Amino acid sequence: MKLSAGQAVDVLRAAGEPTRLRILALLAREELAVLELCRVLDQSQPRVSRHLKLLAEAGLVERFPDGAWVFYRLTGGGQAGELAAELLGRIDPADPVLARDAERLSAVRAERADAASEYFARNAARWDEIRSLYVSDTAVEAAILSAAGEGPFRRLVDLGSGTGRMLTLLAPHAEQALGLDLSQQMLNIARNHVAEAGLDRCELRHGDIFDTRLPDASADLVVVHQVLHYLADPAAAVREAARIVADGGKLLIVDFAPHNLEFLREQHQHRRLGFSDAEIARWCGQEGLAHVDVEALPPAQAGGLTVKIWAAMRARQPQRNAA
Repeated sequence: MKLSAGQAVDVLRAAGEPTRLRILALLAREELAVLELCRVLDQSQPRVSRHLKLLAEAGLVERFPDGAWVFYRLTGGGQAGELAAELLGRIDPADPVLARDAERLSAVRAERADAASEYFARNAARWDEIRSLYVSDTAVEAAILSAAGEGPFRRLVDLGSGTGRMLTLLAPHAEQALGLDLSQQMLNIARNHVAEAGLDRCELRHGDIFDTRLPDASADLVVVHQVLHYLADPAAAVREAARIVADGGKLLIVDFAPHNLEFLREQHQHRRLGFSDAEIARWCGQEGLAHVDVEALPPAQAGGLTVKIWAAMRARQPQRNAA
């Protein structure tokens, strides 16, 4: 649907102010918190927030909270977003003001990288404790690669990407890759890992596994790795993941088989203690993913965790001949 003349004027008026144009150029690089924008622009929070409000009202940016912080990103698609992209594409990236903003953003990124490394080191013991209960990561990842298939994949989507391990494992086999997570801290860690791996066609974005806002049938490989057991409504997450699987595409779910290790619920926020094959198959079948292959990786020690990989396919629809 095209913009009316009045809507186009509103969009151009919103973008046609120096600070707001700088904001759009920064958000074209990545989603940013309000305080990060304030630092790069060297302006007060009230002033930056007013500019962001006008951009949001014009449909040029999207606002989303993350705990006590508020983040912004460019609006995905739509006529207003396309108009803004056209405008940004015609601006010289060597413009002195935008170049200075880019340098300041690099400094903000460096600080984030340091904080992310410290956070990961401080919490590494939590992951190591759980990892010790199941077969090695190497074995799990080899099985995931086998279940995914050789590719190449047109588009990979990793829901609940965490530290980005599934992206660094699978994105080399994808033309495009997208990782979504609700934790900005985890996204920062994942961004570092993706950058270190040289994956320049991989995007990381703040997103909700229950409401990804991605188009129907838009990915030929969707991965939900060690996420479902944290969720209050895992069936709803499977439903949303299945929605974005394209014809002939695949959904990979990696999680634990049913177990009785209650300390994981008490100490590590696991809400569900594993999933049965029948449960996963039922959820996938309800969303049109009828064929589900299952691989079980037994635990490394007695009484440990069995890792399950469920690979669900969406049948390719036959092509209709033109009349």
